[in-house]
Amino acid sequence: MEAIFKRVSMRTFLDIDVDDATIEKVLRAGMQAPSAVNQRPWEFYVVRNKQILAGLAKCSPYAGPVAKAPAAIAAVYRTTNLEAPEFVPMDMSCCVENMLLEAAQLDMGSVWISVAPVPDRMEKAKAVLKLPEDREVFAILPIGYPMAEARQRDRFDASRIHTVD
Repeated sequence: MEAIFKRVSMRTFLDIDVDDATIEKVLRAGMQAPSAVNQRPWEFYVVRNKQILAGLAKCSPYAGPVAKAPAAIAAVYRTTNLEAPEFVPMDMSCCVENMLLEAAQLDMGSVWISVAPVPDRMEKAKAVLKLPEDREVFAILPIGYPMAEARQRDRFDASRIHTVD
């Protein structure tokens, strides 16, 4: 549970490679996410190539950190052979949150770069990654060793809690 209160959005990274074992731990966490009818629509594209990272950084006005990260994980989903396609956004959100929490647990930095549901962002990211027709990019997570330490703000707000009797 510590990772929930440790995770922050990190957009700047040290110029140090992220090893395969660390990436695998993050991916394993993503794959442990709950999924509607266990459809697990996710697939992951791990990117370390600087040209491809730079291309992904142009997919959204907020994706700049991707270009400066040593690696990124594109969380991608299938659009075919899904039993409950309407639940894909929730499945993918759980998956991405798990990966962000694992990155925090490993003292790595990351940030959720939203791609879906914005069509032009999705098209750009899909083209950069050269995805098959039945795959769509949901989010991009740049990952690396954080440039600076950041502390999470306490976001608890008791005014948002309502009791129903």
